[in-house]
Parts: sequence; structure tokens; C-alpha cells
Amino acid sequence: MYRALTLEMIRRQIDASDIETIAGLSKEIDISFQGALPQQRLILNGEDVSEEIRSQKVDMLVSAVSAIPQVRDEMLKQQRQMSEKQNVVLDGRDIGTVVFPNADLKIFLVANLEERARRRWLEMRDLTPGLTIEAVKEMLAHRDKLDSSRESAPLMMADDAIKLDTTALTIAEQTEKIILYIMENKKIKKGERMTDGVNETLTSNPRKSVSETYKNGTDGLENIRIIKVGDILENEAEISADENLMDMYSKTLNRFNAEDCVTGHVIRVGDREVVVDVGLKSEGIIPIDEFGARLPEIGSEIEVYIDKMEDDHGQLILSKRKADFLKAWEKIRNDYSNNKTVEGYIVKRIKGGMVVDLYGVEGFLPGSQIDVRPITDFDSYVGKTMPFKIVKLNEVRKNIVVSHKEIIEEQNKEDREKLLSQIKVKQVIPGRVKNITDFGAFIDLGGLDGLLHITDMSWGKINHPSEMLNIDQVVDVMIIDYDIEKQRVSLGMKQLTPNPWDNIEERYPKDAVVKGKVVSITNYGLFVELEKGVEGLIHISELSWTQNIKHPSEVYRLGSTVEAKVLSVDMQERKISLGVKQLLPDPWTDILKRYPIGSQVKGTVRTIKQYGAFVELETGIDGLVHISDLSWTQKIRHPKDMLHTGDEVNVAVLDINTGERKISLGLKQLEDDPWLAMREKYKPGSMAKGTVIKVLDKGVIIKLPEENFEAIVPLHEVSKRDRKNYIRNIRPGSEIELRVDDINDEERKVILTRDDLLLNEEEKEIAKVIASQEIASQKIEGLEGLRAQLSSDEQNKEPEEEEEA
Repeated sequence: MYRALTLEMIRRQIDASDIETIAGLSKEIDISFQGALPQQRLILNGEDVSEEIRSQKVDMLVSAVSAIPQVRDEMLKQQRQMSEKQNVVLDGRDIGTVVFPNADLKIFLVANLEERARRRWLEMRDLTPGLTIEAVKEMLAHRDKLDSSRESAPLMMADDAIKLDTTALTIAEQTEKIILYIMENKKIKKGERMTDGVNETLTSNPRKSVSETYKNGTDGLENIRIIKVGDILENEAEISADENLMDMYSKTLNRFNAEDCVTGHVIRVGDREVVVDVGLKSEGIIPIDEFGARLPEIGSEIEVYIDKMEDDHGQLILSKRKADFLKAWEKIRNDYSNNKTVEGYIVKRIKGGMVVDLYGVEGFLPGSQIDVRPITDFDSYVGKTMPFKIVKLNEVRKNIVVSHKEIIEEQNKEDREKLLSQIKVKQVIPGRVKNITDFGAFIDLGGLDGLLHITDMSWGKINHPSEMLNIDQVVDVMIIDYDIEKQRVSLGMKQLTPNPWDNIEERYPKDAVVKGKVVSITNYGLFVELEKGVEGLIHISELSWTQNIKHPSEVYRLGSTVEAKVLSVDMQERKISLGVKQLLPDPWTDILKRYPIGSQVKGTVRTIKQYGAFVELETGIDGLVHISDLSWTQKIRHPKDMLHTGDEVNVAVLDINTGERKISLGLKQLEDDPWLAMREKYKPGSMAKGTVIKVLDKGVIIKLPEENFEAIVPLHEVSKRDRKNYIRNIRPGSEIELRVDDINDEERKVILTRDDLLLNEEEKEIAKVIASQEIASQKIEGLEGLRAQLSSDEQNKEPEEEEEA
């Protein structure tokens, strides 16, 4: 049941660590059992998964799933519900310790790791090709470790369980010993003793198990004997008369254990059952429906299967159907051992294949084993009788897998070897299309399959082999290569026609104008089929002289006809380069004549970017007005502040790069640079008058009378205390007149001297006079320099006044 849950988890692609989802799934799925052993099947959500739960994937994950406490609780609930409806025999790693701790009989089966690995490998080898015994051994050891160490219901032997080592025992021998345990257990349940020396201890403390008593060292257990399997009934001196009778009864059973079938005589045929005498203490009964329409005659001898030695009413239960099954199974086993061909009747179609009747036993015919070629109509095989080979026989589960394909392959083997000895390279032979895949087609050459690769089907381009071939179509193919040892043959169809690349340069010379069909479009260009097997590439850069094409699909569609010029032919690489724009004159050839550098032209704003605006001068010819070339004086943050898409503007041609096909344009270059006049007006030493805009730590910003020009009185080098002295009488909006200290061409600003801010009104007036004289052309350094100059001027004035006197 845990395996069924694990299989459903794998199918739904649930991660093994998602405990909550797995716990919910355990409540959602429907698990049931159909039939009785040895043909019992496990049904998951209505589907028979008896084989699939034994897969390697399930083996790897079942321990992790069974270790989830919520899952174990749910499985425990379902298992106990099963036992409420009927008597059950269950196996599992915690059946005796957790699920049914009060079971009538617990047998703990063990075997060494090597034997367990060998048995599991025999079960899995057909389902998992390439699986090794070592891999299985490692997997089992890992699972044992997980099961033994898990917190919820760990793997352990119940204290009251019987341990049976099956390492050296066959299934029949194991069954015999288990039956002995069952018979002995029935006697114990009736109050009889199995060993001497235990009764006193158990009587004094009936709730205490033997194992607990042994662990605690309680007195009274000195006489306990360890009885080996098979020795239970050997000592006749220690068993009662009833036990002697049981021994005789067990020996009678042994007579029939060989095949579980005996011969009996029909003594009565009733309405519901047939009574048969098999030579035991009582007659056995068989349900009448097991005989169908052919009822046996009284006195006739038939083979029967002993189903139950005693039912709840002490009745011997026999089975004709099971006897027939075992008889048929023995024949099937012999046919399988001797590799014989068997006849079977296809009963019905099921998932994955067909059900085949073999001597009354159902076998499975996988869909892939019906024929050497793929089957499209499975229903057409229902009702047919065909020969089969038994390819797998599972004794434990009584499963049979058959194949009709193997018989066909054996018949083809002789033809295949004969054909391989006769074929030659470049030989042309007929064949039938057997199978079609994405990469090619398999061709049946008459017992030998050859691969016709998609690249060898046509000189032209095909997307899938089904464009040229159909299943069962007969075609001529050429032998390209073959390997006798590996029995592989490579075939070709295009080799039956001339290579279209022969003399390609003669048919498609350079500069020739050709027409073709667009067969493929990529982001870098489009492929044009010029003829079958010959394609040329038109690179995206060869589509237009002027258009900015981002993807060829903007201009062309698959299947459309295109005219192009041959640019180059590479015979060795089998490549032809084509161009469309070469059919038209290149507008950039005389671009310098049409747009001389320095000329003024008119254009339309086509695109606006953060860094500038593209202006279309003519169709396909654009120029870029960089943001820095929009205005001499304004600080433009984005070109859209001045321009809009669709505006017609006059621009000046600044530069043309014919190699990169780029034109640089400018708007501000249409006017003279006003800064040149500013340089002439505001020379160092001259006076500048303006309005205070801002008073900042870095300086005082002053708006000059000229539009879009500013002056600055720098204060960033002055300490905070001195800065207060400089700006104590300065307010935004007030007019101020100061001497020019310098001109900043890069920032296009006039630098005014800060020392003038400390002059009084009289000193300012004198400074103006000095600025108007020739000496104003010389730079006066600092306030002290100005005052020194003023003092010198006063001294020069005194002699002049004396002379006049």
C-alpha cells in the first residue's frame, strides 16, 4: 500500500519532502486488492499497478514516504479496516509491531542482504535494463537504514514473533515451515503448551511476555529450549496424543505440497457444488461454476487443487480452476524453459498492450512486442490466434509477458544476414517505410532496417520527414554506409538526384539578379530558396540602404517571392550571400554634395531621445541634433523641452561620417555665439552690474542684463565667519555692481571679485573710476591691492594741484 501511494506521488510529480501534500494524497487515493493468491492484483484508483509498484523509482522513495507519521496513521487505518471485513494475511515492515500487534500469529522473515538483493534483482531486471545486483544491494541497505531509524513505526521484530531465516530455503520450503507454524499456533490457542518450563512463569504473570521475562532475568526459565525450525514435531516423547495426530495430519499434507494438486473421484454433482473424494478424512467440495457448461460425470477422475484443508465448518475446500491453472502453468513453464513457441488467443485490449489466453492462463502482450513496426490499430488484433514467445515468467506473481515481435525478428535474422552479405555502397534498393521520427525514417529493406536521416532525404530543406514520407510507403534508397558487425545501414534519397551545388557559380554568378521564395526568417536575416537544395541568405543589413529594420518579418513573410542580387558564392561552405538594397542606388554615395558641411537645411523631427533629436532630411536619411547643440545659452534637460515629433526645423550640417552613415546637425549653430560678445564686454577689471538671484555657500549668483547669462561671486574658499562679512549687505533682488575678476568659458559665466563687497561707497566710486582708466586693463589683486592703487592715485594728484596753485 505504501508502494501504491509512492507510485501515485511520482505520477503527480510531488516532491518527497512535501509531507503535507503526501499526507493528503494518502487519504485521497483508492487502494484495493482483486483476486486471491497467487494471482492477487493491487488496484490503484481503478488501475492494475501490480508490476509498476516494484519499479526502481518506487524502491528508492518508498522508505521516505512510509516514514511520514501522517501517512502511516492513514495506512494503519485502512489496513485495520480490511481486517474487520475478513480474515487476512498481510506482510509489511511494521505489520506485527504497529498495524496488528495482537495478531494470532506473527512470522518475521529474514534473509542475508546478498540473497535479498539477488531475489529483488531477478524481479526487477526485465523492468529496469542495466540494473546490477550491487545497485540493488545498496538500495536495500539504504532502505533498511531508513526504516530502522525512522521515528514512526521503525522496522523491528515483535517480541512475540517467530523469526524464520529464508536465506537457504526455496518458496516451497518456506511455505511448508509456515504451515507448520500455523498448525502449532492453533494448538497453542487451544491452551496446549509448546515447550516445557514456561507454564509456571506465564501462569504467575500472564501479562508478561517470554521475551520480557528473559530480559529481566526472572527465575523459572531455566528449562526453556530453543527449538529450531523443522524440529518442532521431532521429539515424539514430548508431545501429546493430539500432537501425534497433528503430526500425521501434517505428513498427509506433505504428500500434496509438491504441486498443490491431487487426483480425486467425483462422488456427487449437486446444484451448487461438486463433491470429490481425494483420499482424506473427508470429501472436498468445488463450486459448480468452476466447471462451466461441462459438468463432470459421477465416478470420473479429475485433478483438483487443495484450497483449504478446513474452512470454518471443518470442510475440505477444493478448486478445479486452480488445478487447471497450475497444470497450464506447468506447461507454460516448460515452454518457457525450452524456449518453445506457444499459440495464444488475443482476448482484449488493455492499457499498454493486449491480454492473451495461453492454455487458459492470461498473459500480457505489450504493444511494442506485437510487430517489428509500430501498430496504429490495436483493435484489429483482438480475436486473432497468433504464435508467441514467452519473454518473462514471474513465478511469485504468476505473471506472463509474451512477444510476437521476437518470432518475426527470428524469421528476419536469416534474411538480414543474407542481405548484409550482398549490399554494397551506392547500391540502390527498394524499401518500405517502417517508422518515422523527428530525425529521420527507418526503412525495412527486407529483414534489415536502415536509417534514412532527414539530412539525406532531400537537397532542399525539410522541417520533418513526414513532409516527404508516409508509413508503409515503398521508396528507392541508396546505400551510403553499412556496418556488418553492428548490423547498421545508412541510407540516402537525395543521392539519387544530381547535387544542385555542382557548377553553382556558373548558374549564380556574382552581381546576377535572381528570384526566390522565402523559406525561413531569423532575427539576423532571411533564407531564400533559389531552387531545390540551393538557398541564399539575405542578411538584415542588406535589406535597405536607409530603413532601420529591426526584424526581417517587418518587410517579408514566409513563402513570399523576393528579388535580390548575388553578392558572393562560397562553393566549399555551400553559402550564397544575397542583397536587396543593391538593386537600388546608394543614397549615401553623393551625400556630401547634397548636404555640404556648414550648410543650413530643413528637416522634420522624427524621433526624440534623452540625448538628442533625429531629424529626417529626406526619406531614409536622418541626422542627429545632440542635446548640447540645441542652444548656446539655455540649459536643456531634455530635447522635448524645445522640440516635438513632427516639427519642421532648420538645422546646420555640422559633420558627415559616410563610413558609419551618420550626420551631425545643430540648432544653435544657426546663430552667432553670444558668448563671444560677452567676452568682449566683460573683460577682467571692468565693472559688471546685475541683480542678485541667490546667496549660497559657494557664492552669490547675479543675473546680468544679457539674457540667459549669469555672474558669480565665488565664496567657497572663504571661511564661514568671513563669508558673513562678505554677504551681510547682500539680499536676493538687490542690484549690485562689482569688478570683473575672470571669464569662465567652459561654464560661460562671468567671475566677479568678492573683495568689492567689503568696499564702502566712496571706495566703490573710486574703483569705478579706476576701472574706466587704462590701468583697468591690468588685474588688481585683492582689496589691499585696490587700496594701494587708490593711495598711489591720491599722491599723484597732489603735485598737480600744487602746480596749478
